Amino acid sequence: MASPKTNAARILDQLGIAYDLLSYAVDESDLSAPAVAQKIGIEAAQTFKTLVGKGDKTGVIMACLPGDAELNLKALAAASGNKRVELVALKEIQPLTGYIRGGVSPLGAKKAYPVLIDELAQVFDRIAVSAGQRGLQLFLQPEDLRRACHGVWAALSQ
Repeated sequence: MASPKTNAARILDQLGIAYDLLSYAVDESDLSAPAVAQKIGIEAAQTFKTLVGKGDKTGVIMACLPGDAELNLKALAAASGNKRVELVALKEIQPLTGYIRGGVSPLGAKKAYPVLIDELAQVFDRIAVSAGQRGLQLFLQPEDLRRACHGVWAALSQ
């Protein structure tokens, strides 16, 4: 039986971008990127988490960074043309993106928000990002992800 297609996977299909859909068992008590990486058999640095922020000038933005890294908010602000960026509250994520924590994808959100992808993604042949639901990851080439979400490379992690 094939895995269900998510909006993010449909976008890649429409663009003719190759990817693998990797499924894993969800543990509600640990939705961290390192835990997901272990379950799908790749290193945490190759599993990219998507964080949702709000800039003082641009409004909502998304940042994709390695699962084992911390977001540098000052770097995100500078790269996105903001003076300040703060992460949105957990309760705001679903209304803004349509996604829930542990299943936020840089593709297929309710609105096409600006996406900044940590330049460390370019080190890998392929990276994993959420397919838009807990338990599913897209495994694809970093440049294909950037093209699909109209993303921008930036140094975001510390």
